[in-house]
Amino acid sequence: MSAIERDDEDRMAPAGNGWPTTLRHPTPDTLSGYVDKYFTRTKDCVAAFGDKRVTYAVFMRRPVTCATRLAVDWLKWVMAERGAEVDIQVLHKEGAWVGAGEPMLYITGSFYHLVDLETQYLQKLGAACVAAYNAYTMCVELPKTAFLAMDARHCAGTEMAEIMAYGASVGSAKAKNKVGAVGFIGNATDATAHYFAQNRGFGTMPHALIGYAGSTVRAAEMFHETHPAENLTVLVDYFGQEITDALAVARRFPELAAEGKLAVRLDTHGGRYIEGLDTAEAYAVLDRKAPEAIRGYRTEAELRSLIGTGVSAAAIWSMRERLDAAGFPKVRIVASSGFGPEKCRVMALAKAPVDVIGTGSYLPDKWSETYATADIIDYDGEPRVKVGREFLLRKGES
Repeated sequence: MSAIERDDEDRMAPAGNGWPTTLRHPTPDTLSGYVDKYFTRTKDCVAAFGDKRVTYAVFMRRPVTCATRLAVDWLKWVMAERGAEVDIQVLHKEGAWVGAGEPMLYITGSFYHLVDLETQYLQKLGAACVAAYNAYTMCVELPKTAFLAMDARHCAGTEMAEIMAYGASVGSAKAKNKVGAVGFIGNATDATAHYFAQNRGFGTMPHALIGYAGSTVRAAEMFHETHPAENLTVLVDYFGQEITDALAVARRFPELAAEGKLAVRLDTHGGRYIEGLDTAEAYAVLDRKAPEAIRGYRTEAELRSLIGTGVSAAAIWSMRERLDAAGFPKVRIVASSGFGPEKCRVMALAKAPVDVIGTGSYLPDKWSETYATADIIDYDGEPRVKVGREFLLRKGES
């Protein structure tokens, strides 16, 4: 067994914590129920009139970061289960930039055995590539900031969560290699933590724990008593008293604060400013801390992220000022709520002192951007593709 085959086998196995991965969904036994019907009916036609050896070209309609491993692994596995040979040519290294319409894979094999697999390998490819692209962009915009992938609860099932975690890890690794970014240090669930070289997911408390406890400080006490060895990250927006509650928690846990083991998480929604901030004060904060961010032309979207409601650059700077003034310079700031590549770019403009960003926003505003497409470009050695897709043919073919 080759090194690649061993690596594939390890990846297909259940995770060390006992949860199975979703990489083998659907299985050969359940596949037919998930396949576009025109593919299964085409397979019937090929069975009746004879097989051909074909080559598919797989591409996307927008620039992406190459993240093909899940799709390729699944395709190899299903073809092996069928006892059919397949030749998959991956045209770009994992993490490479791929232009719109540029082939990513050439897949060659039996038309009969490949025709009903297209639906699934495209599902596992497109979203991963876009997630990788967006994760890379975020990491490059804020190279000194750590990121946490908190997208799991926004995903449409466990398979999508697997794809998003994989895509984010690819984009993060590229940013680390290209610009020395900190990148994604982990994610929210144990089952997909391995993509970030972790044994378990990260996370402290949801808003529900604070509501249960009745106060932010009490929630922090409950968590620390239950998980004394864990670093403590406390949400501070539940009662709309971000500054007051952040300082109260720091004063309650001065040792953790001094050791850098305490963080406050800003997750204020866009319907209000954080405690003590309004438009005028937001401008004043940035004028003190990052004047260049507000002295040039800014779009409306940029201004919202700079001085608007919710978790803005001004909100982060305001929290940092108040923590430092109270003697807690080592208390870290975690920010979440609406962070995607564009918001990260604005945070960089303002040099926002954020230590960690929690984001589920790898996905583009339009899910249609994740669609991958496959066209057959060769039938039994004869180049042939529908009119308008000639760009998919191998170089030298016409």
